[in-house]
Amino acid sequence: MRWQVAGGDPYALLSDLLAREEGISPLPLIARRERGKPWFPGHPRLHFSLSHSGDLALCALGEKALGADIEVVRPRSAGLPRYALSGREHVWYEMRGSRWEDFYTLWTLKEARVKCTGEGLSPATVRNIEVPLLAPGEVGELGGFRFAALAGEGWRGAVCEKNF
Repeated sequence: MRWQVAGGDPYALLSDLLAREEGISPLPLIARRERGKPWFPGHPRLHFSLSHSGDLALCALGEKALGADIEVVRPRSAGLPRYALSGREHVWYEMRGSRWEDFYTLWTLKEARVKCTGEGLSPATVRNIEVPLLAPGEVGELGGFRFAALAGEGWRGAVCEKNF
């Protein structure tokens, strides 16, 4: 699993990553599966995921199903962490000082997982999406998935890959 964060268009980032890592250029045809997950019909062994927030884009590429998410850190409704995080996650979030940066670390891990599976994120299930409690720069495994928590000045991101 490889990923890259940069400013600009996520498809341009994907095109650059494909050319550099796989020798594939130009960007191949992209199709969508039933639930909207994108894939390359001409390169079925390759998986990718794109995300963008503000001026930033994140692209992940690999040979297993994967998902990626990036978010610009910004304050939200004070009740959002209690609503979106499981009890275990909320305790971790509070122990780290209830900072928005830590909320977004968990949020992007959740988003990356549902993008990996193609399930999508719904308000009714967001608290039930299990992710490891990772600080930026850490990797971990949970429930057959491998996760990486990413961070930079003013943003948080995550990638998730199926381990099987």
